[in-house]
Amino acid sequence: MDTTPSPAEGPRFRRSPNQVVNSYVILLKQVREAGLLRRRRRFYIVLFTILMAAWAGTWTGFILLQDTWFQLLVAAGMGVVLTQFSFLAHEAAHRQIFASQRINEWSARLIGTGLVGISYAMWAQKHTRHHNYPNVIDKDPDIHTGAIAFHPQAAASRRGFMVTVTRKQGWLLLPLLFFLGLSLHVDSLKYLFRRGKVDHRWVEIPIVVLRLLVVPALVFWLLPLGMAFAFLGVQVGVFGFYMGASFAPNHKGMPILAASSRADFLHRQVLTGRNISGGRFMDALMGGLNRQIEHHLFPDMPRPYLHRAAALVRSCCQEQGIPYTETSLVTSYAVVIRYLNTVGLFAGGPFECPVVESNRPR
Repeated sequence: MDTTPSPAEGPRFRRSPNQVVNSYVILLKQVREAGLLRRRRRFYIVLFTILMAAWAGTWTGFILLQDTWFQLLVAAGMGVVLTQFSFLAHEAAHRQIFASQRINEWSARLIGTGLVGISYAMWAQKHTRHHNYPNVIDKDPDIHTGAIAFHPQAAASRRGFMVTVTRKQGWLLLPLLFFLGLSLHVDSLKYLFRRGKVDHRWVEIPIVVLRLLVVPALVFWLLPLGMAFAFLGVQVGVFGFYMGASFAPNHKGMPILAASSRADFLHRQVLTGRNISGGRFMDALMGGLNRQIEHHLFPDMPRPYLHRAAALVRSCCQEQGIPYTETSLVTSYAVVIRYLNTVGLFAGGPFECPVVESNRPR
């Protein structure tokens, strides 16, 4: 079922705030009683072992193949493995793996910063805001206006050449994802070297700089110049595309809330999220991000339990009359592209949103 609204529509809140809050309390109690918040360390240890073996395997293939264009297949494999490591770092950062907050945090830092090359400090502050205010204008950094305008107000502010680009932005989304990996590396460095407080700055700077220098150095040392550039381009491109293609279906094209919205927690997390069908295969492919609604409602829930929580959440949403959205992966991309192209029609403005105030709970 896909309940995606048009860009000019807003969600309606019919139930009283107390009734909805009580429903979430009951839902959380059911989840706890079912044991769905217990740690699953064995699952994550096995997963980490498999990923490390795959990482070692790609480097073994890289060394054995030497000067051949089959190296581009190795580069693509590295991009896939690094994305899977990113999923694992994401779960550690959400305290899904260990009982200790400190161990989770440092696991996320070592995997995300050390292996993937993305600053944990940069990611944590950004992702926390996203979880608190998903799809809320001016509060969710994931809908911050950049190359893509994610809501009509942003599109209306476009001028000049960007008006033409924005009107076709839905078709540009997937090609742009190939540059996401490079953007994440650059943003990590900019965040770590910025002025102001950065948690564990002097731990992360040498780690991320070493990671971003060692891999290219090995590639340029062992491969001819042109092949080395191609190798790094494929590796970073596949990583960025896989990452972006896993995160984009989760919220894009779902209701956008005004900054003044007072939507309760349950409505805010369910209405702005979209699940991707596909069962356990999709759980592995998307690192549990396909269960986006359950992940946002219970961010510290281990990946293996998300599918069981989905039945409880569906039941709760049905009782409260809250639309619960789930589509196939292909359908989700079609919805996102259509939505972004519709938003793009507002490029060049003026735009007066008729529902800025309608997002308020009633």
